[in-house]
Order: sequence, then structure tokens, then C-alpha cells
Amino acid sequence: MSDTILFVALPYLALFVCVFGSIYRIRTQPFSYSSLSSQFLESKGLMWGSLPWHIGITVILLAHVVAFLLPGLWQSLMSNQTILMAVESLGLGLSFLCLIGLIVLAVRRLTSSKVQAVTSTMDLVVIFLLLLQVGLGAAIAVHCRWGSSWCSGTTTPYLWSILLLQPDTTHIHDLPLLVKAHIVSAWLFLLVIPFSRLLHMFAVPLEYLVRPPQNVVWNNPRRFESQAQPFVKEEARRNFLHAGMGIAFGGFLLSMGTFRNIFSFFFGPRLSRKEEAELMELRLGRLESTVSQRKLELERQAANCILVAPLADLDSITGKYFIDYKMQPAIAFKGKDGLPLFISAKCTHLGCTVSNKVDEQGKILCPCHVSYFDIETGQPNADAPAKEPLPHLGWVIMDERGKVLASRNSKGETTGAITSATAATARVYIAKSQEESA
Repeated sequence: MSDTILFVALPYLALFVCVFGSIYRIRTQPFSYSSLSSQFLESKGLMWGSLPWHIGITVILLAHVVAFLLPGLWQSLMSNQTILMAVESLGLGLSFLCLIGLIVLAVRRLTSSKVQAVTSTMDLVVIFLLLLQVGLGAAIAVHCRWGSSWCSGTTTPYLWSILLLQPDTTHIHDLPLLVKAHIVSAWLFLLVIPFSRLLHMFAVPLEYLVRPPQNVVWNNPRRFESQAQPFVKEEARRNFLHAGMGIAFGGFLLSMGTFRNIFSFFFGPRLSRKEEAELMELRLGRLESTVSQRKLELERQAANCILVAPLADLDSITGKYFIDYKMQPAIAFKGKDGLPLFISAKCTHLGCTVSNKVDEQGKILCPCHVSYFDIETGQPNADAPAKEPLPHLGWVIMDERGKVLASRNSKGETTGAITSATAATARVYIAKSQEESA
């Protein structure tokens, strides 16, 4: 229930209020959403606070946008360990830079009498939310490492499900409390934008690009020293327009491929009968594959036992992946006693699938967040992001006729025995009764 309120109802409320509230205020109160800069009241503290904040948050937001809009590209980049470590280090450093800037701005608001006179309650609320959001981001970078990698499979699909009006909280259900608080704080931040001076972010003065040049005449005698360059500002504006047109033209060239594909879709050559038949056959094949998978799932749920592997095929170094009755990944190894050893493959940190390769210390690795789990005990290493052990699963060994030779429940209690004569033909299963009792 709480997930529905915080991660479904709150996002839609925040988006609705942010969009329509901002439009309403801009149309009805056109002179109320200025940034209300206090630079003329106090400039030194503003410089030391504003510059670190804007530099840090700009780069961080850009990374978030790229990870959201281009998840495939982002994941391919983060698969490189060097790039991942560089991004994580840079992100942590920029988070601290933002925090420093925000703290300076907060202290400035609270200590300067001139700035206090123009500070509203909403200004303090915004600073608090920003401190909370950035602080949570820095805490995630420290305690939930490698977020740049696992975000593509968790927060990104969740955000897309919200925008596509198909909310799905399963992607973030197992996330740590820090990450969930970070997400909730972001929605709260969007919620207050229409009621704060942050609305000026959407007031882009595009008319400045087309208005006639303006000459400013100053009465201050010191200004006359620069009369040799009376049109410096006009020239700077002209250069800005040229740069803007260059960027726009470059973006147009980059988007030509998209326009060409759209044009080809509506006005291009049509598929021949043979090509249409091949396309239809491909689609039917996908439907048949989907139906076959669903049928296997139903059969799986109806069966009392599911074959994992012949006992002789199990290995103590390279495990065999399988799916249990709860549709969760697990790994089958051969234990030190020669009997099967089943352990969950779902990392207890953020749910990534752990490796099926055992190292020299008898541990398997979660590649997403670098947690090592002992396959005998399931316990993670001391400094691992994961804090809970991987649970063990029960198994049943049967002969060719279906007779139970030995079994072990999830608590490690073993009944029966395997001889050298029966081991060659014995098969290992998972039993529904064991998982239901567990």
C-alpha cells in the first residue's frame, strides 16, 4: 500500500501539479516567477555558493538524463569497469561540490540580514529539499555503490513505466531505503516547483534572440572609457545567435536519419507480398514462442517436482542455473560432501543475479555491486553492499523410477543417502512441497 502511495500516486500528483500549476502561474501571474536574485544585496557569498552548486548539479542532471533517455548506451558504457569507476568517483565528487554550494547558500540566507529580508518560507523549503536530495544521492554513492550500473535495470524502467501510464513498482520494490527516499524526495521537489521561485527555470527568454539591439547609455563617467567599443554587447549577441544557429543546424543534421525513417514509413516503397509474408511469419514465430513459454510456466506450477540436472553433472566450481517455483534464479553446485548444494542466485542487496563461478575461497560474486557470498554459508563478505546471506534451497534426489533416495530441506536437514551405485543414474529435483513449507 505504501509503495502505491509513494511511487504511483505521488509521482502522478507531482507531475500534474508541476505541469499545470506552472502553466497556470505563468499565464495568470506573468511577473511573479522571477529568480529574484539577491546579488545586489550580497554578492560574495552568492558567488561561492552558486557556482559550485550550478556546476555540480548541471553535470549530475545531465548524467541522469542520459541514463534515462538512452539506457542501452548508458549500460554499455557502464559495463566497462574503468568508465564505471570514473563515473562513480566523479558523481560522488560533484555531489560533495553541490552540498558545499548549498550549505554556503543556506548559511547566507540565514545570516545576512539583507538577504533575510527577501527570503520567504518557500525559499527555505526549497533549500531543505535540495540538501535532502543531494545528501541522499551522496549517501547512495557511498553505501549503495555502482548505482550507475544497476540504475538501468531498476529506476530507469520504473520512471518509464510512470511516463507511459503503466506504473510498475516491481523494479524498485527491493531497493534500499536510501534509494527509495531519494526517489520520493525527487517527486516532492517537482511538487513544490510551481509555488517557488524555481519556476524561472521554465521562463526561457527566447524573444531576446529576435528583438532589436539596444544601446545602453550610462551617465557614470567611468563608462566613457569604453566608448571605443560601443557595440561589444551587440557583437556578443550576434556571436551567440551564430553559435545557436550552428548548434541547431548540427542537431538538424543529426536528426535527418529519424526524419528519413519517418518519411520512408509514410511515403516510401511498400513491402512486397513475399516480404510481408516473411514479416508475418516472424511475428507468428514470436507469438508461438510466447505461448510456449506461458505453457511451460503453467506446467511448471502444476508439477510437484522439477528436474534440475543429473547428479553426475553437478560441479563444485561451475554451478548450473535454474529457476525455482517462485520464479527466482538459483544455482546448483556439488557440495564438499558430494551431495547437491542449492543456493539462491538473487543478490540480497538489489536483486542482481550472482555469478555461478566459485573462486579459490569458495565464494561467488555479484558483478553489479561487488559482493562476495560464501556458497557453504551464504554469508557476504564484511565490507559488501549486501548485508543478508543468500538463502539455501532444498532438493530431492530420485532414481530412474522416481524413487526418492535422499532429500534436504532449506534448513540443511538431510535424510537418506547416496551410494556409488545409485549416484551414476540419480537425478536432482526441486520439490514444490519444500518451497511451500519454507
